[in-house]
Amino acid sequence: MYRLARTGGSPELLRRLAQRAEGWAGILDGGGTVLQSVAGNVRWPGHEAAGLAARAARELTARSAGSYALDTEECSALLLPLDRTPETDGAVLALVAPKPLPGGLTTLMADAVMPLALSWASESVERKRRRVDLAESRGREAVLHLLMTGQLSIAHQVAGALRPKLPDPVRVCVVECSGGQRDEVARICTDVSGGRTWIVRCPVYARHLILIVPADEETEAEGPEGGRTLGAAVAGLVDDCVVGVSEEVRLPDTATAYQQAFHALAVARGLPGRHARFGAAQEPALVAGAAGARWADALLAPLLAHLPRRSQDPGSQELSATVASWLAFSSHATQHLKIHRNTLAARLKLVGELLGLDLNRVPDQAAVDLALRIRATPALRRSGPAVSTPSEDLDTVLRAPEVQDWAVQQLRILAQAGPMAEETLRTWLRCEAQLSPTAAELGISVPGARKRLTRLEALLCRSLLQTPSARYDLWLAFRAVDVAA
Repeated sequence: MYRLARTGGSPELLRRLAQRAEGWAGILDGGGTVLQSVAGNVRWPGHEAAGLAARAARELTARSAGSYALDTEECSALLLPLDRTPETDGAVLALVAPKPLPGGLTTLMADAVMPLALSWASESVERKRRRVDLAESRGREAVLHLLMTGQLSIAHQVAGALRPKLPDPVRVCVVECSGGQRDEVARICTDVSGGRTWIVRCPVYARHLILIVPADEETEAEGPEGGRTLGAAVAGLVDDCVVGVSEEVRLPDTATAYQQAFHALAVARGLPGRHARFGAAQEPALVAGAAGARWADALLAPLLAHLPRRSQDPGSQELSATVASWLAFSSHATQHLKIHRNTLAARLKLVGELLGLDLNRVPDQAAVDLALRIRATPALRRSGPAVSTPSEDLDTVLRAPEVQDWAVQQLRILAQAGPMAEETLRTWLRCEAQLSPTAAELGISVPGARKRLTRLEALLCRSLLQTPSARYDLWLAFRAVDVAA
């Protein structure tokens, strides 16, 4: 019994008892709730055995007995309490066996109580630890979500119960590690940063950690060799770890920094050091100006003014957060928002109807993405009414000199790859960023189209195939060049 407890814990002990009893074995609480059970060679339905054991457990508790047996015509239920400790919490061992009972069963049951109590107590502590870890992980995930959606004051309130304090200004690092290593890499990140880094297990990608790092720490963090940034130190300590790092931003711009770090991660995968920092690139929302702000307000006005018909229906803020998450993560938004895919589809359909747009098309997606980013940029000066007019549509915004300069900077690097690069990107965007129709239109295979886009990721230093993707910025840049021509 002690050997089984060491190698398999309570499940293995119960399995052996059920086999010897040729019946059912389980652990129940004092109220008769089955906490864990194993059925052996049962001659009757398992739920009937569990029901008999539950009834016996309630009677044992009511009588405060040291043991209990309950007989029926076909079988017997035998109960012994486990040790009375806070970890076992009044749990009892129950065996339900057909008559006649196997010889020595009661002695074997008594021998099993002590190792089973030790195993159950140890497993109970581990279960509580996992619940605490899960609660903290979900709390950190909630803070990240609040930061991503611009709810800074609430994020600070929730973060106040956790450690460390949210830094400002920050850099965001996205760390990609192999499966099953995420907890160990999180521990390494904590050690390297001295506990000053806010570490979140990415709710979308199971291999990613998101680090919100004090800006000075990403500049000064020291690894074993000294003088290395936090991202470089983590990449150096973990062999197959890849790290992308954002520019320095203020805490309200965490969502932008996350996308920058994600794009840097795509570049880092191809570098020997497995570490890359996002190159300087201006946000289109920052160059849109007052005209862009008015256009964004007019475009989003039906969504922002939406009032749900029922109290359980999503309001404007929840719908805005949903479409922003979907634009960033595509179908993975269900994991980010913790909603069902049908709920996501219904919300996106409603948003499309409110805005009068087809969210299955990249041009409409790019327009909504830009408008949401402009709305999330408080530095933009707004003047004039938020009214859509023929003279102030998206093309008008894209004709502004500042936006034209931004577009030229975005596309200048494509000239190094030749005309085929621009043709591939334009075709991919025209085919709604889908590989199969892109490959068919280009006359190449799907793997060939994927390889072209992967090479362009390294050239542009931006992620294309994985979300968050640079597809919206590229579409806006191409559109700006086209309307200027």
